[in-house]
Amino acid sequence: MRIYTRTGDKGTTSLVYGSRVAKDDPRVEVYGTCDEVNSMIGFALSCLNTESWDEKEAFYDSIHRVQTILFHVGSEFATPKDREVSWKIRQEHIDALENQIDAWDAELEPLDNFILPSGHQSSSAFHVARTVTRRAERLTVAIPDANPLATAYLNRLSDFLFVAARYVNQVLNGTEIPLKADV
Repeated sequence: MRIYTRTGDKGTTSLVYGSRVAKDDPRVEVYGTCDEVNSMIGFALSCLNTESWDEKEAFYDSIHRVQTILFHVGSEFATPKDREVSWKIRQEHIDALENQIDAWDAELEPLDNFILPSGHQSSSAFHVARTVTRRAERLTVAIPDANPLATAYLNRLSDFLFVAARYVNQVLNGTEIPLKADV
């Protein structure tokens, strides 16, 4: 199978089931941004290759599960509104994010002010993934028939990535830089 098809050379792309849309269609924007988030999460994980801590495998498992679900969220947006989605985000996926957020957050020092994206390289990469996730979430409002659970998942995912960034900083002794009020 060839990687290139040449079918997108004139500014269109294929959704699931083959219908063609412009590459700047809102659905393409959302699933492309989900792909961007997934790539940044992968980059954040690659920054941890030489690091070790007791819960690293559990951390990786949690992140890989999120990456898989995020891939499926993107596929929901890549499916035309008149076609059935083979996999749909469910409330249990959002609940799982919240449970993991709560578990990591219980181990972190409470925040008493805003922090700047900083610290370990992986933490900074998780912060980038968080901000791109917020963009994906904002883009969903241009899709009137968007699954509200997919939008909610993206909203919660950005919180998850924020806490993941803080968690990585804590376990690897990265420095969180507080926002200065006197600039």
